[in-house]
Amino acid sequence: MAIRIGGLASGMDIDTLVSDLMKAERMPLDKMYQKKQTLEWQRDDYREMNKLLKELDTQIFDGVFRQSSFTKKAITSSDETKVTAKSVSATANTSATVEVSQLASAASWSSNNLAGFTSAARTLTFEVQDPGATSSRTVTIELDADDTIDDLVTKINSSSLGMTAMKESIYDAGSGTYKDTFVLTSNKTGSGGYIKAGDAATKTFMQNDLGFTAWNGSDPDILDPSTAGQNAVVKINGYQMEKTSNTFTVNGMSYTVKNTTTSPVTVSSTTDVDSILDTVVQFVNKYNEVIEKINGELTEERYRDYAPLTDEQKEAMTETQVELWEEKARSGLLRNDSILSGGLNQMRLDFYSTVNNSDVISGFQQLADIGITTSSNYLDRGKLIIDETKLREKIEENPDAIYKLFMANGSTFEEKGIARRLRDTIKNTIGKVEEKAGNTLSTNQQFTIGRNLTDLEKQIDRFEDRLIQIEDRYWSQFTAMETAIQRMNEQSMYLMQQFGGF
Repeated sequence: MAIRIGGLASGMDIDTLVSDLMKAERMPLDKMYQKKQTLEWQRDDYREMNKLLKELDTQIFDGVFRQSSFTKKAITSSDETKVTAKSVSATANTSATVEVSQLASAASWSSNNLAGFTSAARTLTFEVQDPGATSSRTVTIELDADDTIDDLVTKINSSSLGMTAMKESIYDAGSGTYKDTFVLTSNKTGSGGYIKAGDAATKTFMQNDLGFTAWNGSDPDILDPSTAGQNAVVKINGYQMEKTSNTFTVNGMSYTVKNTTTSPVTVSSTTDVDSILDTVVQFVNKYNEVIEKINGELTEERYRDYAPLTDEQKEAMTETQVELWEEKARSGLLRNDSILSGGLNQMRLDFYSTVNNSDVISGFQQLADIGITTSSNYLDRGKLIIDETKLREKIEENPDAIYKLFMANGSTFEEKGIARRLRDTIKNTIGKVEEKAGNTLSTNQQFTIGRNLTDLEKQIDRFEDRLIQIEDRYWSQFTAMETAIQRMNEQSMYLMQQFGGF
């Protein structure tokens, strides 16, 4: 770096002079930084709009997109201590009489004693068939050399055996003492299940170490239960059936029997109007929220006199002043944006166009048919208004028809349900926004604003190199001036000394 002489000969404040000159030279650079900040703000605003659209898409998917949202039933039972029910997939309202003559229970196996248990490394192999299953499965349990009976209990309970093991102390009236026994209980209710020793070593361990002595006559490797599992025996509308579990599904209704009955229990289902209404209302409210925020961005005032602040400008202002300034500087960056305005226009078309599909019945072909219309206030810019009384009536009349209005499938726009159209539009709009502003996982080269930022950063780097050269030139010029003045001063002093000699 060249030697810089700052006003020693001239008495001028060269540092300040150069600094002031460089401020003028830096003005284009400041504009580049301001443009960069504006692009970053615009990118973030676009991504915020995409976040809103994704939230709306999620609301649709979790709500009106699901048929289960429109098949919700309010269930009543004449005796909930005996029978309860809930709708799983039933679409029609039903009424059924339920009689329970037997509850399902689980099988259990108990040994005589545990006196023969010894710790040793061994592999236990079992064949297990669950109640109601048509085939068995093989399960192995590894015991270590120092495993105790409590370790065996833990390993069985954590295995895929499907049994709960425990050690019990039972009073023996004959000997007048307590003896330890081993108990296995199936985790599943119902008859027909079994546990079988998979090899001779396992059977020997079960007999000698755990004290199981009851084995099946037709297959001596199958352990006989001390308490057999049994199926639930029920009558629904007079038709008797057996179920391996106390909870089972018939015609889309899941029944849970809790006790035997002496008289029929009536279970009825009606359309859960409040729940379905709430699903539609939540969807409409979310849509209104999203379009309000996007319309706010599209119509927000743009204050072009408020450019992003430089670091020097921020230092000269208070935090409140900076905040108020940047609020105006960030305003209107998406004003009249063609991507977002085009997306909103298509959403309105999605909502207002009639659904022409053979699955959609007359009286349920457009939103107005079910009590959802557009606000008459033009300032609301397409917000939806719900007539809850009419919507409730339509839900009571045919909730499945409302589902099809939203979700009818088809190859053309006219055939698609409103929610399908809307999700297509949201997906398309999000894709266009990401082409322009990317997402959090995108690199700058993958979207338009990012590429602009990269180009701008390269321009900034080149301009900063140029500023260094300009500053060096100014210093070189002032240094040359200082050197010349110093030489002139030296010559003047020399002449004065010479004239003084005469």
